[in-house]
Amino acid sequence: MSDSTAPGPPGYPVRDSGDAWVEGPDGRRFWGRFGAAGLLAWHRELGILMQHRVQWSHFGGTWGLPGGALKDGESAIDGALREALEEAGVPSDALKLISTSVFDLGFWSYTTVVAEAVRAFEPVISDPESAELRWVPISDVDALPLHPGFERSWPALRDQLDGN
Repeated sequence: MSDSTAPGPPGYPVRDSGDAWVEGPDGRRFWGRFGAAGLLAWHRELGILMQHRVQWSHFGGTWGLPGGALKDGESAIDGALREALEEAGVPSDALKLISTSVFDLGFWSYTTVVAEAVRAFEPVISDPESAELRWVPISDVDALPLHPGFERSWPALRDQLDGN
């Protein structure tokens, strides 16, 4: 079951048919009718590009990755790159794909696209979903109040970076 009410301040638009809540059999809600994806951009010196979520967003006030709902027919990689560009000004030509990690519930999935930033870039808040964007050293990520989904996946994602 989906509810097309956009999470956001009054007047925040539903931008695409994928911008909808999906309700699981246990009543938990997940954003993205066609699933969702986010980008873990990692720079060897700067760390991980993190997004501080605005208070009105789902799990507002926590830190996570730029990302969001996939569009109908959009691949997770394309969706993660699009969302990272929309939310943080991440230039896709600065990235080298490392891996993808999928959290699949059967009725909804979230894909984390892991990429190395092969050149430094300054992230730019370019939509109302970010309170702050910041490069965070890997050793400091655990000290932030993390989005629960990212917090669960972070240890395995961090391990992927250790081998690169």
